[in-house]
This record gives sequence, C-alpha cells and structure tokens, in this order.
Amino acid sequence: MTTNTAETKQEHGMSDAGYIRIAIILAAITGLEVSTYYVDFGVLFLPALLIMMVIKFVMVVSYFMHLKFDNKIFSFLFYAGLVLAVGVYAAFLATFKFFIQ
Repeated sequence: MTTNTAETKQEHGMSDAGYIRIAIILAAITGLEVSTYYVDFGVLFLPALLIMMVIKFVMVVSYFMHLKFDNKIFSFLFYAGLVLAVGVYAAFLATFKFFIQ
C-alpha cells in the first residue's frame, strides 16, 4: 500500500503542512516574546506577554494535543486550568504591588 506523503492527512484531518504552519506561527510568537527582553514595551510589557502566552497555549493544546478534535470536556479542563493559572499569577503580582507604580 503506497501513499503520497504530500497529501497524507493525520487521523484528525490535519495535513503535515498544517502542522508546519502552526509550528511557524508558534516560532514567530516565541520570537516576539524574546524581543520583549530587548525592546522596551513600557506598560504593554506584561499584557503583551500574557496575550502571547495564551495564544501559544491555545494553539498547542488545540492542534498538537488534538483537543480541537476531541470531546469538549477535555478542552474545558485545559482552559479552566489556564484561567486558574493566569488568575493565580495576577494575584501573585497584585500581592507584591506590581500593578501600582
């Protein structure tokens, strides 16, 4: 049985080119995150990093962990964990008066 690898799709309907596209987007976002160390973003520093972190989290769990194609309860559990983690991080920063300058 021979298959054409260029047209082969994974069991959840995404092609290899789709995974490469997602990986390139994730690499670009990572590059932007690293650039925040070298470029002064001012007050947008923390919100920009948090937004990029959430985008990367959603992309990784949706595509590479196949949650986009699985039961929605699994997605809910991962996203609830994300909301909890961001909330705990915000509470930690508020405790040390990070937002007051």
